[in-house]
This record gives sequence, C-alpha cells and structure tokens, in this order.
Amino acid sequence: MYQCPPQDEQAYWLIFSQDKLVQLGDRPGLIHGSWLELQFVSAYQDEVLLVGQLGQHNCYLIDLGLEQPAHERAELVSLREAMMREGEQAFGIMARAWQLALFYRTHRFCGQCGSAMHKVDWELATHCNRCQHRCYPRISPCIIVAIRDGNKILLARGSRHKEGMYSTLAGFVESGESLEQAVHREVMEEVGVRVSNLRYFGSQPWPFPHSLMVGFLADYDSGDIQVDGEEIQDAQWFNFDALPLIPPPFSIAGRLIQASADNCK
Repeated sequence: MYQCPPQDEQAYWLIFSQDKLVQLGDRPGLIHGSWLELQFVSAYQDEVLLVGQLGQHNCYLIDLGLEQPAHERAELVSLREAMMREGEQAFGIMARAWQLALFYRTHRFCGQCGSAMHKVDWELATHCNRCQHRCYPRISPCIIVAIRDGNKILLARGSRHKEGMYSTLAGFVESGESLEQAVHREVMEEVGVRVSNLRYFGSQPWPFPHSLMVGFLADYDSGDIQVDGEEIQDAQWFNFDALPLIPPPFSIAGRLIQASADNCK
C-alpha cells in the first residue's frame, strides 16, 4: 500500500498532474530512477503507492492532483498517448495507476454523510469514521464487440477517435442489464443493425476513466447502417484485406479485429 521506497531503489514512477502523466524532457517515456532523483515530488513522500511491477522493477504512483510539477524539464503527456507509445508491457500498470489516482481524488468525502474519508492502510479503500461507510475503487463494465459478415467487419469512427481511426463498437452497461443485453442495445443504438451468434472473447482494463472492457465476437444478422453523426461519426463495412487505421494490436479492440479476421480464413 502506501510506502516510501528505499532511497536508492531503482523503480518506475507514474506521476500524475491533472489528467496527464508527468515525463521528463531529457528522459522520454516512464520515469525510471531512484527516490533521491525525484526531489520535485519530495513533499509527497507519505503518499507514494506501490501499484505493481514492470520487469524486475517496482512501479510507484504519485498523484499531484491539480498541482503542476515543479521541475523545469517536466512535460505533461496525455495518458492515452503514453499508453499507445509505451505498448503492451506497461499498459496494465498505467491503467491501474490512473484508476487508483482518480479513485482517491474523488473519494475524499463520504457520499453518505459528507464527512472526511480516510485511506485504509491494509487495502485499497477509503473509510468514513463517522458513519462507517467504506468505498472501493469503482469499476464500470463496458461491452466492446466485433461484428463480422463473411469477409467484412463493421467498424465505426467515434467522435473521440483520432482522425482516420476506425474501431469496434463499445458502450457502458446500464443498470439492470446483462452484458449480452448491453451488446444488442448498444449496436442498435449506435449503428442500427442486429447481431447474432454472440460469444465471449476476453476483457481488458481501460482507464478512461475506470472501465473494464468486456469483449464479444458477433455475426451480422440484419439491418442497414444508420449513425447519429454525433457519438458515431461514420460506420462502414470493411474487407479484412483493406482495413482503415485501427487500434494497436495490444488493445482489446485490435485483438477483436484480428480474431475476426482469423475466423474468416
């Protein structure tokens, strides 16, 4: 849990400022070094959180909240950009670190009685000493689905996608809904088609902001593509040998697309 590592331990440091990851201009990528080299965050010594390991090195989280890093070479990089650049090996650690940082930021006060919350020493939780309400990191389930029709796959360009990128359909699960019901509803709402032969594929944590992506493969059943032009800007059927710009292969969207292509061979 919370601990300041040995002064000379070589470790990875995930330092967040606002909703960005802090990197040092002369050392691109995740910050790697010892606590002795991080004097600009020395005031946070009692708030260092061990979040896992990368290779043989521990990974520690430090959250500056809304504060700017007091380092002349500090650069703030979007988490999405950093995750795409660092690749699969660091993906899980970065996702976990940001989800925990956001949890502690947004649970400083009790949602039941309004009193100050206190961090629990032996588990990832906050606790209210007044009414005994305890909170744990929030996980929001989302479905993500690849829809195949023969040698074609249905891909969409969302309003948040970078220019030219198409991906599989995804959406949050609503209260009282099963994962399967969420797939059918989201597909109909986003592109106006029906699917069949739904089967589970896999899952991946996704820290935007605290999601768990639950992946499915599906077959096209009926209907014509219709998009709202707001959340979904465009959706098309693409041949597997003529795909547009798609998510990287270590993302669950990329893996769903690859699995769909493999299934049509």
